[in-house]
Amino acid sequence: MTSKMFNGLSAIAAVGLVAMATPVSAADISGMYKGRTVTILVGYGAGGTYGRTSLLLGAHMDKVIPGKPNMVVQHMPGAGGIKAANFFYNVAPKNGRTLLMPPEMSIVSELLRPKKVKYRCKELTWLGRVFGQNSTVVVRRDSGVTSMDDLKKKKITMGSSGKGSPTFLIPATLNALLGTKMKIIKGYKGSRKMQLAMEQGEVHGLALGWTAWISAKPQWFKGMKQNKNNYAIPLVQSGYTKQKGIEHVPLIRELLSNKEDRQVAMMLGSASVLGRGLVLPPGAPKKLVKPLRAAFAKITKNKAFIKDAYKRGLEVNPIAGKDIQKIVNNLMDTSPTTVKRARNLIFGKK
Repeated sequence: MTSKMFNGLSAIAAVGLVAMATPVSAADISGMYKGRTVTILVGYGAGGTYGRTSLLLGAHMDKVIPGKPNMVVQHMPGAGGIKAANFFYNVAPKNGRTLLMPPEMSIVSELLRPKKVKYRCKELTWLGRVFGQNSTVVVRRDSGVTSMDDLKKKKITMGSSGKGSPTFLIPATLNALLGTKMKIIKGYKGSRKMQLAMEQGEVHGLALGWTAWISAKPQWFKGMKQNKNNYAIPLVQSGYTKQKGIEHVPLIRELLSNKEDRQVAMMLGSASVLGRGLVLPPGAPKKLVKPLRAAFAKITKNKAFIKDAYKRGLEVNPIAGKDIQKIVNNLMDTSPTTVKRARNLIFGKK
């Protein structure tokens, strides 16, 4: 499994650097979009990185989709994004005018909870991603936890939006693999509300993407590299490579000596690859794929788009849809042994 995973992912850095300059297909699809409305469905609220990225795409993609349709964003929070993904896959129109921003844990959720999710990642058509980020466990300094060793000794509470979210899966995995003592409180709607709960003392910490942290609460991390009484402390991150800006924070797999445990950590790290992007549903007209992928690639290189992204506190480090499709297919072929081990560790044997 490990070799397959690395074979599928070793070129990620290179892929991100390749100029995605595929021209729009000659196939005329403008009639399918002219005068129509395209809906971007997102399984989170408007304030977090999902919401802001969907609004960013909604503000700019009309300029590059043939026919220049109107763009709207529909929020459907619930179950860590799974509610929206299930709706999109099974109920939403398949005419190419409804797109989904899938949860970054789409692959992990399908592998670990196949009876709970009602979608299949391999059957979604990936148009591309805007950016990826590492989920990072952050706690308040006054929680009494300032290191991973502390996290193994002291019980703390963590906020979560649901079992399909990194906010649940990351701390649950750490509890299972490293013996940390985090109590996970589910039911929060979106990263901003979870951060508010943390600020108000309802919970001690959260596992959120680093962009969500640094864009919403940059003041919490002033002086963190010098350990100068910063309000919040990043303890560990999930991903394949370290996130820029927190290179001093260990990756989960670096803390694991057991090969099988590291494979579980790598599976969870797939979220950092999927990031924030868009997909077409199964059954959408095949002729839409090439021009919509080209439109996505074009907008992620657009200067006005990039400027607006940074203004909204977001990043732009895109990967082309066809490359994400290959990565998704490789990850969905993760060893059943690894999947079973991860499921038992996180959710318990049944």
